[in-house]
Formats: sequence, C-alpha cells, structure tokens
Amino acid sequence: MLSVPAALATERFTADDIKSDIIGKRIYLATPFGGEFPLNYRRDGKVDGSGEALGLGRFAKPNDTGRWWINGDRLCQQFTSWYRGAAMCFELQRIDQTRLKWTRDNGQTGTARIGNSI
Repeated sequence: MLSVPAALATERFTADDIKSDIIGKRIYLATPFGGEFPLNYRRDGKVDGSGEALGLGRFAKPNDTGRWWINGDRLCQQFTSWYRGAAMCFELQRIDQTRLKWTRDNGQTGTARIGNSI
C-alpha cells in the first residue's frame, strides 16, 4: 500500500477513539493505483466492503464481509475470504480530522479517509 512520512501521523488512536471515530462509519482506504476502497465498520461488530467500483472483480472476490473487534488500542478485522480469512490488527494514527495512517501488524502502512456514518 502507500507509505506515509512519519511526521504526518502524530496522534495514535486509543480504543475510545476507534469506537467514536471509526465504528459506525465508512472508511475509505487509499489505493496505490488511485481511488478509494470503502469499508463499513458496523456497530454490530460486522465489517463489509466492496471493490466493485475499482474493478477488483477481475482479480478477486469484489465484495466480502467479516467481523471487527478492538484489541488494546488496535482495530482488528477478519473477512470471510479476503486475505484468506486471516485475522489482522491495525494501529491507527490521526493525520488530521478526516485522514488517518494505518499500520498493519505485518508492518504494511497506508492512509484512509474517515467518511460519513452508515
């Protein structure tokens, strides 16, 4: 994914920040080839996403659902088929009011935009 200079990300999300700023919202992941990939973090513990607008159906299952949970101050998720169903967790850092940097537990990083409530 995209690399973000460390100086841009300053404030680390806490569990409470994740609950108030991420859960119940649509989060748009920036993609390396332009565009955004939407994920919906529903209040009932489910997460779903669609890559149809990005044309991902040619490469993988374009839609998937899974579950999310909070572990410490990290947002974790596990989809049914994406990432072969593997669980993963993310540390989140605020860039500004609507943008964040994410760092996956494998070291991958990227950015996302916090969208409207769902």
